[in-house]
Amino acid sequence: MIHFANMFRQLDRTTKTNAKVAALADYFRTVPDQDKLWTMALLSHRRPKRTVNSKLLRAWAAEMAGIDPWILEESYHVVGDLAETIALVLPEPEASSEKSLTEWITVVEQLAAYDEDGKRTAVTDAWRVLGTTERYLFNKLITGSFRVGVSQKLMTRALSQATEIDELNLAHRLMGNWTPHTITYDQLINSASATDDSSRPYPFYLAYQLEGEPADLGMPDEWQAEHKWDGIRGQLIVRNGELFVWSRGEELVTDKYPEYAPLAELLPDGTVIDGEILPFAEGKPLSFNILQTRIGRKTVSKKLLKDAPVVLMAYDLLEYEGEDIRSRPMSERRELLEKLLAENDTQGIIQLSPIVRWNNWEELAAERQNAREKHSEGLMLKRRNSEYKQGRKKGDWWKWKVDPLTIDAVMMYAQRGHGRRANLFTDFTFGVWDGDKLVPFTKAYSGLTDKEFNRITAWVRKNTVESFGPVRSVKPFHVFEIGFEGIRESTRHKSGVALRFPRMLRWREDKPVEEANTKVDLLAMLEEYGG
Repeated sequence: MIHFANMFRQLDRTTKTNAKVAALADYFRTVPDQDKLWTMALLSHRRPKRTVNSKLLRAWAAEMAGIDPWILEESYHVVGDLAETIALVLPEPEASSEKSLTEWITVVEQLAAYDEDGKRTAVTDAWRVLGTTERYLFNKLITGSFRVGVSQKLMTRALSQATEIDELNLAHRLMGNWTPHTITYDQLINSASATDDSSRPYPFYLAYQLEGEPADLGMPDEWQAEHKWDGIRGQLIVRNGELFVWSRGEELVTDKYPEYAPLAELLPDGTVIDGEILPFAEGKPLSFNILQTRIGRKTVSKKLLKDAPVVLMAYDLLEYEGEDIRSRPMSERRELLEKLLAENDTQGIIQLSPIVRWNNWEELAAERQNAREKHSEGLMLKRRNSEYKQGRKKGDWWKWKVDPLTIDAVMMYAQRGHGRRANLFTDFTFGVWDGDKLVPFTKAYSGLTDKEFNRITAWVRKNTVESFGPVRSVKPFHVFEIGFEGIRESTRHKSGVALRFPRMLRWREDKPVEEANTKVDLLAMLEEYGG
């Protein structure tokens, strides 16, 4: 754990990518293979399950620190992170420990089998021999919320430097349904069979939002355009007569979409298609709101299958007849995808994402303006000669999304942020007018600059009406323009609506609070854009 904590401190002290990669690479060259494996698992979101609830941790920490629970709670509101708060309030360790990261994770996993007294003894014993950083990391492992601010892509780059294995190959090997309990480091990284797992997907290629004007990209004939479908990104794999469906978050979701099951026999072995899991009926896409009724469901009923049917909207082919074709030009991959679907009847389960026909950038801009009518988020622009890369890259793929829906709203509540923003008010609740009263309808926490967050924090402290722990109600004075991607009916909110991806677009200091939008305006948007 000492090596892991040292590496974490190095990562935490810098914002420079090369420095983070170097620290991780040195760590991977130093520690035992099982610690390497667990580190890779943690940094690719394969965390141990939560074994102790936070209420118990709070009580044990307050008692061990000799403070009243309310003091710990107030400290938490200031620090913004429970694991860090506990690590800071505990007394100095009574001894030290040489246990490795793997050994401490074993301790965490074993907590699940203990009763409350057993958990308390194990946790407090650990706190007595761990330093502040080690305690923080141990607490993070217990609560199941482990993050160190390092992307999987960055971790893969560091591992590539440490092992001298090609980064693309490593990224592929790290995909899939593995855990440190099901595979060894050598099997995952060094074995020739590491990429032979029939269920293993490829790393997804992601696009950036278009910067500047589309005409700056060059000649139209260099680009392919298609709609950015509003569903869930997925890869569909058929190998050895079996079907696998992966989400972009590396979750195996095959069982959640039984509509795809016949494709195991309808498509040839050695097929991997990249596309969108899309709600679809009567020849056209449906609203994402319909798909949301299936997200998170452990079982899919017949009624749900009927009410929220899905297809795979296919737009790329990554493996053809068992061959990895990601290095071929996109135009060639598209031809093979069309050939594959023409030669194999998928019974409508797979739909080919149509290519937009256009002659100039003005025509394409007009198509983008109509995207919402087709339940699309905008357009995707892909260079016709581009390879299928891994991760988010600039240059060859761009998403040209429609402008967000907007509404002017009044700040009603403010809440402190977390981490480095724990001393600032960054999370806000906004309302619209319903007669002479404000009705809350959404929360937002992104969109302002650090300077603006500092300004609004100072204002909140001077204009608080009531305090509810970390939350404060404030005088109705400030108006913000809220942007969002969609709107739907909701029985959980007083306003009757819920927004998709709300964020603050700008602080409307030019607008008096009386001129903010109303609930009537909100419901009119629901009628026009909901579904």
